[in-house]
Amino acid sequence: MLKIYHNPRCKKSCEGLKYLQNKKVDFEIIKYLEKGLTLAELREILLKLNMKPHEIIRKQEDYYKKELKGKKFNDDEWLKIIIENPKLLQRPIIVGKYKAVIAQPPSLIENLTK
Repeated sequence: MLKIYHNPRCKKSCEGLKYLQNKKVDFEIIKYLEKGLTLAELREILLKLNMKPHEIIRKQEDYYKKELKGKKFNDDEWLKIIIENPKLLQRPIIVGKYKAVIAQPPSLIENLTK
């Protein structure tokens, strides 16, 4: 079963959710802004994306621009920053059994449903 890390107030996230609904595949919606993210979840997402923490940051967020831009952090520091500020996470992230994608555009979900 797929998981979608979803923010209902985000247009791109809603597009990803609609894409999944139209594909008629089983998936779980994780409203990560409400429930938060654990370190284990975040590590799993990064492993399946094959990305580093700084690569999944939304650089257009005000918090990033005001507090983080231009500063250097190691991976563990980025993990802590993301967990404390989940709004920084790019979305939607769709996680499958072995891989994950940042579904921008939503058609990237096809890589997980084949």
